[in-house]
Amino acid sequence: MRYITRGFRFLHIYFVLVRYGFDQVILATPWFYPIRFLAYLNPFNWRANKSKSHGERIRLILQELGPIYVKFGQVLSTRRDLLPDDIAEELAKLQDNVAPFPGEQAQKIVEKTYNKNLNDIFDDFRLVPAASASIAQVHFATLKTGEKVAVKILRPGVKNIIQQDIDLLYLLASLVERYWSEGKRLHPKEIIKEFEHSLLDELDLMREAANASQLRRNFKDYEKLHVPEIYWDYCHHNVLVMERISGIPVTDMNALKQHNVNLQRLAERGVEIFFTQVFRDCFFHADMHPGNIFVSQDNVDDPQYIAVDFGIMGTLSPEDQRYLAENLLAFFKRDYRRVAELHIESGWIPPTVRIDEFESAIRTVCEPVIERPLIEISFARLIIRLFQTAKRFQMEVQPQLILLQKTLFNVEGLGRQLYPELDLWATAQPFLEKWIKKQIGPQAFLRKFRDHGPFLLEKLPEFPEMVYNLLQDTSKNQRMQQIMQIQQLKQEKINEKKKKKSFAFGSGLAFIAYSITNIAILPAAMIASAAMGWLLFSSTVLGILLLLYSFI
Repeated sequence: MRYITRGFRFLHIYFVLVRYGFDQVILATPWFYPIRFLAYLNPFNWRANKSKSHGERIRLILQELGPIYVKFGQVLSTRRDLLPDDIAEELAKLQDNVAPFPGEQAQKIVEKTYNKNLNDIFDDFRLVPAASASIAQVHFATLKTGEKVAVKILRPGVKNIIQQDIDLLYLLASLVERYWSEGKRLHPKEIIKEFEHSLLDELDLMREAANASQLRRNFKDYEKLHVPEIYWDYCHHNVLVMERISGIPVTDMNALKQHNVNLQRLAERGVEIFFTQVFRDCFFHADMHPGNIFVSQDNVDDPQYIAVDFGIMGTLSPEDQRYLAENLLAFFKRDYRRVAELHIESGWIPPTVRIDEFESAIRTVCEPVIERPLIEISFARLIIRLFQTAKRFQMEVQPQLILLQKTLFNVEGLGRQLYPELDLWATAQPFLEKWIKKQIGPQAFLRKFRDHGPFLLEKLPEFPEMVYNLLQDTSKNQRMQQIMQIQQLKQEKINEKKKKKSFAFGSGLAFIAYSITNIAILPAAMIASAAMGWLLFSSTVLGILLLLYSFI
């Protein structure tokens, strides 16, 4: 049944491409060269909608195909350096301007969820959505208690569409692993699994509410970022109610300039907020496309960000966090030797790789872009060269870092849009140096002792008993190891004896079979001869002795 569903979904994708005149994207691949002529015989191709611009048709395709494709378009929309202007402008509409579902349908969902009439919950509920995205849409409302809120409602049927596309991606990942020599190194299945995990989490609005609450608590005394308050009494798995925010969309450059917002400070602050989330809290907003970011109008010279949409949050293990910080810091200091060593220590490249060769390759890629402002860097070329380096040294793709890489991609794209002269390296380096100092040295030791000191003092009276138990356990383990070694030797002897008996049994059968076969097929006169008779007799006796040995 799953294969049938995948087949229908693939056909649907193909017909959507045909409808907008983009089926050549599929037919241009080498696998489809033999049947490219079918494109000219396809009646749908004659009616393809090619009156709209390239960018508009791409946006409509992604929008019609569903949430996963919209997400892809949102990520690309932040990278105007990689796209023509017309396509970038159209993809930017996917950030918060996806075609909405009817307001009346949203009303029915809310009433069914609360099991109440809409007027019993809100003083005012606007049926026209304020924003519409790939997975949910937002309606403004006013609670009976007077608070102005934003009500986020999950799109009906969105989970089934996402699951179908995830299944299709798993199929493609399997084909990549099986038929492409570099497939296993890239871990496509693990990447799809990470993507699936984050998307399914995004479908549970209670989880999003919890994420927002955690992020708000992390930045409670931090004026650089405002996170809306969650109204828990009104939250369900498909409906989320939070504080309504007021700010300038970060993509509205005209409005930002009209309000005299300090764009350089705004761009630098975005980098600071990102690194604070990753390295201070190890909990970061992983969907930071411009449609989810606003700027407060209260203090334009020292601007404050306002974040929304907390469905996708990222975390890092302490090990990945530490290696990442040290890698970035070594990179900013141009210590490419340390970068190479860290990659080997973390297991990201095989230990057989020569460090000096890997160091030289990294230097060749990174040196041309270090300390340059964003406007002078071609990240498209940098990414391609990094992939080529990774392929050469068999570097493993780290699925757990995919969300972080995607978020950094968004942050860098946003910084480029706000202030192209932003020096990403100079902004991030002091933060990382400060974080490393906190993790290493006397300050880190004192902090860890302060955190764990009460527990250690509580256990101090038990220390002699713990030492005694440790020594006892060590002695027991040594005795157990000796016993296991003796048992292993005994088992090896038993196995050796079994092998000998099996060989004896097989050989015995072979000798007896040889004798019986010869008696059956040879003439009686030949069997009666002294030589043959002795041979057959010896073979039979030897076979019987071997069989007896195998049963003893």
